[in-house]
Amino acid sequence: MIGPVVAGVVALTVVGGVATVFLIDSGYMPFFSMTTVWEAPHDGESSEGEDGVWLVDDTVVRSRFDGVSGFDVRSGKKRWEHLIAGRTEMCAVSTDATAAVALITYREAGPKKDGAEGRGCVTVAAIDLTDGRELWRTADTRAGGTAGTVARAGDVVGVGHGLGVFHDGSRLRAVDPRTGATRWTTALPKGCALGDLGLAPKRVVAAMGCESEAMLVAFDPADGRARWTVPLDARRGVAADAELSVLSADPPTVWFDESDGGKRAALTFGPDGRFRSRVDAVGDYGSIVRTATENGRLFAIASYEGGQGGPWERLVAFDLADGSELWRERVGNGTSDVDALEVTEGRVTTVQTSRKYGDTLYVFDAATGDEEDDRAFRDRVVGYAEHVGGLLTHQDLVVVVRGYEGAPPFTVYERW
Repeated sequence: MIGPVVAGVVALTVVGGVATVFLIDSGYMPFFSMTTVWEAPHDGESSEGEDGVWLVDDTVVRSRFDGVSGFDVRSGKKRWEHLIAGRTEMCAVSTDATAAVALITYREAGPKKDGAEGRGCVTVAAIDLTDGRELWRTADTRAGGTAGTVARAGDVVGVGHGLGVFHDGSRLRAVDPRTGATRWTTALPKGCALGDLGLAPKRVVAAMGCESEAMLVAFDPADGRARWTVPLDARRGVAADAELSVLSADPPTVWFDESDGGKRAALTFGPDGRFRSRVDAVGDYGSIVRTATENGRLFAIASYEGGQGGPWERLVAFDLADGSELWRERVGNGTSDVDALEVTEGRVTTVQTSRKYGDTLYVFDAATGDEEDDRAFRDRVVGYAEHVGGLLTHQDLVVVVRGYEGAPPFTVYERW
């Protein structure tokens, strides 16, 4: 009798183990799952304007070309809506969750009467993110650009640490973000076009494409005086028309991407403008496709196509002080994609999407790379041909932002 009993126990154990594995991967296992709370409605038509999703306390803020809306993150109830009047379109948005304010730039939609393009992004307005009220706007008289600048200059706006900063013709203008009162103005270097802005308590940094190469300038946030100006790469040079993104203003860190298969890298500088470190987009960890920064570290999703066991994806952490690798974790495989990355409060969150195995949330300790959470989504996060555009976290909730048209702009999930 003992033999059959043992055999039965073994069989039940095997069946139970298989069932447990299935449940864990299906999103129906308590403490291992993510379930849908609510989904934002389809937006309808889109435009070339700025689309974005942010969290301000417990409000999900959604921007698109014709306005900004705020939703309760738990219930999905629309709390407020701010629509852009007339035939205007939004160009760019920057938000400051601490001050609960957003700065947005507008352009007049459609061609001029003479057939030329619209006037460009010449209007700046501030929106209170607690109720959607417009706090102030410029008089719509800013210059659209000067000789040597590029079209994207008017699309750049930044807000944070008690300042709002935007392109104003051949100048930068800093204002009080809630009143619009001018704090200072400063001229851009001759022949330079503004590429991106970064704000920190001790400096405002501007990445620029100039006549011969890309430059980085640091301004005093108190009066706008230029503290230092350095080429992005003094030895190799960075093309003036490279795509520039300020990843951090403290320490000053800029990501550049040269067109037509050129160089891509993150460059970090000290508080005095001296070059500190470089993390190239390609290395033994693979090719970097996503980045985020926090507490002097650069976090990147790297995709590797060849080699034993490839293709796969890894999450890699770098020290911005010297560019050294701190840790790496494998987060994807040949049947999955890891498209989004959020770093906040010492935790790194990613979502792996897989047509074969379903979608999974991973959370890692930012300091060590240790895995802290691993949960399967009960419902598919994206369609078969699409990808995740971004991630936001609020307590036990995760907001997954879509990166494509024709789908709900975002969905809110909760741990279950």
